[in-house]
Amino acid sequence: MKRRFVKMMVAASAVAALCACGDDSASSPNNPPSANTECAGIVATADAFVLNANGVYVIYPDGNVTDAAGNPVGYFADGVLMDLSGAPITGGVDLNALTVCPANATVDPGTGAIVPVSSSSADVVNPADPNSSSGVNPVDPTSSGTVLSSAIDPTSSSGVGPVNPTSSSDVALESSSSAEPVKPTGNPEEDIKKYPVASYKNLLAAGTTQKGWNSRYWDSCKPHCSWMDNVDTSSQAAYAAAGYTVRNCNINDVEIPTFTLSKGLERYWWGMEGVPSSCEVGAGGSFTCTDMAPIKVNDTLSYGFVAGPSNQGCGKCYHLQYDGSTSNMGNGGPDVKDTHKALKGKHMIVMASNIGHDVDASSTQFDLLVPGGGVGIFNALSTQIGKAPEDLGSNNGGVLSYCMQKLGYWQVTKEQYQECVIEKCEAVFDSTVWPHLNRGCKWLATFFEAADNPSFVWEEVECPQYLVDKYRTTLSLELETNILYSEKWDKYKGDGQFITTDACSRTPNAQGEYCDPDQLAADKAKSY
Repeated sequence: MKRRFVKMMVAASAVAALCACGDDSASSPNNPPSANTECAGIVATADAFVLNANGVYVIYPDGNVTDAAGNPVGYFADGVLMDLSGAPITGGVDLNALTVCPANATVDPGTGAIVPVSSSSADVVNPADPNSSSGVNPVDPTSSGTVLSSAIDPTSSSGVGPVNPTSSSDVALESSSSAEPVKPTGNPEEDIKKYPVASYKNLLAAGTTQKGWNSRYWDSCKPHCSWMDNVDTSSQAAYAAAGYTVRNCNINDVEIPTFTLSKGLERYWWGMEGVPSSCEVGAGGSFTCTDMAPIKVNDTLSYGFVAGPSNQGCGKCYHLQYDGSTSNMGNGGPDVKDTHKALKGKHMIVMASNIGHDVDASSTQFDLLVPGGGVGIFNALSTQIGKAPEDLGSNNGGVLSYCMQKLGYWQVTKEQYQECVIEKCEAVFDSTVWPHLNRGCKWLATFFEAADNPSFVWEEVECPQYLVDKYRTTLSLELETNILYSEKWDKYKGDGQFITTDACSRTPNAQGEYCDPDQLAADKAKSY
C-alpha cells in the first residue's frame, strides 16, 4: 500500500540543493554569507534562495515563492518560476547558482504578522493585511490560477496569510522524521490553528480531467476502516505503514479501542476481533468520533472525511476542487443552482475513513461524512443523540434534503437554503451537548454553500497531519492486546482503565493451552 504520511515535495531539486549545503551553507562558494547584498532587505521565514530576474524573488524549498517583503507571488518547479496564475516568469533557473539567504523572520502565531528575528530583516509587513504598507491585497485562492500553499494562514479570514515559518523539510507531516505531531484536543477549531497547510495547485486552472461528486451521510456507525480486516495486519510494521485503524468513540464521544481479544476466547483458542459497531449492538457499541466532522481551514479550504469506493482504499487522501456543477440531472442536463455556483473554486482535502459499498466507483463518488448528512441504511445517530429518525431530516440527504423538500427546488435562493439548514442543524444538534455535530452540520450551509451533490475535479495527495491525527487510533497501535471483549463500552470513562487479562498468550503451552481458564473466567466477570 502506498505510504501516505510523507509530505510531497513540490521542488525536490530545491530541497536537495539546500540540504546539500549542511550547517555551513551560508559560507560555501555558491552561497555567500548573509552579509551579501543579495540578502539585504530580504524577509525570509526559512532558509531560502534569492533570485534577481526583473524583480527579487525568494524561493523556498517547498516551491513557494514570495517577493522580498514576504508576500506570496508564485511558485517554482522544474527550473521554472511561475506567478500565481501559473504563467511562467522565467525558466532555466539553476538553484545551485543562487545565493541562500538564512531565515531572519518568523510568524507571530497570535497575530499572523511576520516578525524579524535579526537586524538583517527588512521593514516587515503582513501580506494578509490589505492595509499593509506593501500595498498588496490578499490573493483570492479561488481565482483561475491561484495555488493554495503553505503561505495560507489557517486563522486568516481572507484565506491567505503569511508564509509558514518552517521549510518543507520541517513541516510535521510525517511523524517518523519530524517533531512530535500535534495531538488533537477534541476541539477542531483550536486544533486546526496548530497545523501547517501544504501546497495544493488549482486543479481547475490546470485542466484536471478526473471528475467526481459528493453525496453525504452521518450514520454514527463504527467506520469500515476501523475493522482489522480492512487494513494490513500481516505484521506490526505493515499495520503501522497502513496507517493503523480509524479512531472509535463510545456513545459519550470518549475514544475506545478499535479491537480487543475475541469474545470466544477460551483455553484452547486465541484471537482478536473488532469492538462491535453501535449499528449492531446499540448504545454499548462503537460510534464515529464527532470531531471527524468537516473543519474549515480558511475561506476556500476545508478538511473532512469520506466513505470512498472500495477501489480507493482506507487512509488515502484526495484533493477536491469544486467546478460549480452537480451530479443532479434535470431537463437533460445538470441541475445547477446558485449553491453550486457559490461553491465553485473552493477546495477540500478528504481522507477515506469508510468504505462505501453502495457508492459509485465509476463516477468517483465520495460520500462526505457530515453531521446531518442523512443516516442512510443504518442509524446509530438517533441512539447517540436521542432524536427520532424523523427529526434528523431526510433519510438520504439529511437536513439539506429536508430543506429542499420544504422550500422547493426552483426559485429558491442560496440564502434561503442556508438559513433553513442552519435552523434545522440547531434543532437537531444541541450545541452545548454536541458542539462538533452542531458545527459540522452548519458547515454544510456556510463553507459548503448548501450545495446538493456538487461535482469536482480531483487528485490523490499526501494526507495533512491534521487529518492523520483525527483518523488514527491512539489506543490500538499494537497488534497484540490484552483488552477483553465487551459489548458495553458506554460506561468507559476514558481513564485508560480497561478490563484486561494476563490469562492468555499467543503461544500455547506444551498442552496446547492458550489461556488459564480460572483466571480468564475471573477477568471476564469484571465490567465497567
